Amino acid sequence: MIVRLILLFSIIPLIELMILIRIGTWLGALNTVLLVIATAIVGASLARRQGLATLWRIRQNLSMGKIPTEELLDGFLIIIAAIVLITPGILTDTFGLLLLIPVTRSWFKKLIRRRMGQWIDRNKGSYRIM
Repeated sequence: MIVRLILLFSIIPLIELMILIRIGTWLGALNTVLLVIATAIVGASLARRQGLATLWRIRQNLSMGKIPTEELLDGFLIIIAAIVLITPGILTDTFGLLLLIPVTRSWFKKLIRRRMGQWIDRNKGSYRIM
């Protein structure tokens, strides 16, 4: 797990830097910086709007006595999107924007559910209640 995190925090910034340099040679330095700032602003406003809508759906489900599992997963992915959008770069901004689009976010939710199911199946019986 540590090795994956080290690779993630070292390779992703290098890829981002390479992409920004390529875009900078094509658009120019100022336009590239403006592009990164614009995607951050648009992403932050989308994350805020989607987060507030999700919070409203969570409250609505709770008031009806339902457990808001889908909405909580949506909220988690929206928070991840907002964090990723804060970091400068085209690759991370694209990933963050994909997490904010409901259609693509549902794909990520299916992936998380599948991974959690696999994790639960692997660890069945390995935890004991005292």
